[in-house]
Amino acid sequence: MKSQMTGLLLLCAVIPCQADTIGWRKIQIDKSFRSEGVAAADVNKDGKVDILAGDVWYEAPDWKRHEIRPVGNYGDGSRGYSNSFACFADDFNKDGWPDVLIIGFPGAPCHWYENPKNKPGHWPAHVVWHSACNETPLYEDLFGNGQKVLIMGWQPKGSKKGNQGQMAWFCPGKDPTSLWEMHPISEPSTKNKEIPGTRRFSHGLGVGDINGDGRADVICTGGWWEQPAKVTDEPWSFHPADLGPACADMFALDIDGDKRPDVISSSAHNYGIWWHRQIASRPHPQFQRRDLFKNLFSQSHALRLVDLDGDGDLDLVTGKRWWAHGPKGDVAPNDPAVLYWFENRRGKDGVVAFVPHQIDDDSGIGTQFTVVDVNGDKLPDIVVANKKGVYLHLQARK
Repeated sequence: MKSQMTGLLLLCAVIPCQADTIGWRKIQIDKSFRSEGVAAADVNKDGKVDILAGDVWYEAPDWKRHEIRPVGNYGDGSRGYSNSFACFADDFNKDGWPDVLIIGFPGAPCHWYENPKNKPGHWPAHVVWHSACNETPLYEDLFGNGQKVLIMGWQPKGSKKGNQGQMAWFCPGKDPTSLWEMHPISEPSTKNKEIPGTRRFSHGLGVGDINGDGRADVICTGGWWEQPAKVTDEPWSFHPADLGPACADMFALDIDGDKRPDVISSSAHNYGIWWHRQIASRPHPQFQRRDLFKNLFSQSHALRLVDLDGDGDLDLVTGKRWWAHGPKGDVAPNDPAVLYWFENRRGKDGVVAFVPHQIDDDSGIGTQFTVVDVNGDKLPDIVVANKKGVYLHLQARK
């Protein structure tokens, strides 16, 4: 699918290998709780990839910490949250320097911070939109043109119940320092009709080509919005479907080899990694849930689909969001903060089997993480930030 693969070309250029030849070198960038999301970019244009995590960024190769904005004290995360649930790096004002988009607390305003071009001081802040819903909004190449957009639900000003949302995509206008342009994907919720996936703390959001027409659709647990052939500011057609309980990121991938895209997701606050098999039916496709891993670990609150081993097939990466709701919340909150990748082994019949490989047991994930080549060896690395701190897992070949 064009729109999905555009952002994966660099990752897919690595040399194929056997899974047992892949190793990992763990680097603790920071032991403090800074953020639940993380980005990577060459902040100071010295040719090295740096790491951005909420209030701060870390300068490669020694990972010296610099402030983006006033640094919060979030303790150990046992009683609260950071002010950063997701971080996305991009050049929003087209000045040649990477900036950072930070999603703070769900439902609150989100901001992008303008790279000061190696000048001292905090980065100038600009409001993107007054309400950023979903616990993991997306920043993806929705239209397959190489330009990523922000995808999320939002609430109207004055909304108190948090169930009046609308799904939309956002991009900078002519003046990127002003509010971004809002383009509806769904209709707005009404008193008698709530739009699924648009609450302040909604779980489960994805981008993928569900109907196989080559255009990326937007997915939530209640169904999917079909991207039209010509995108205007009219709402997209919504196809209701039962795509499971509250989950993390959602992806479209043909698992059973029948040429119909299925949907992969995982549990944000319980056990489980699963897929929903697409079954042709009228007027809308239906889906049947199939478990991949029922009890491997809990709280897999973020999920990535990338070619980690360079064989051309997309693998899964996820782990445990340790203490998602503190040491007494959710299911097994104090179990080891594991990080896994799941090797995609597609058989001759086209059926995929995902084989788990544990990377680490004391770092985990947050609500969003990044897979990118950090050290320039053409191998995808994994960067995470959460209540355990900030970590870089460098891929190495034995």
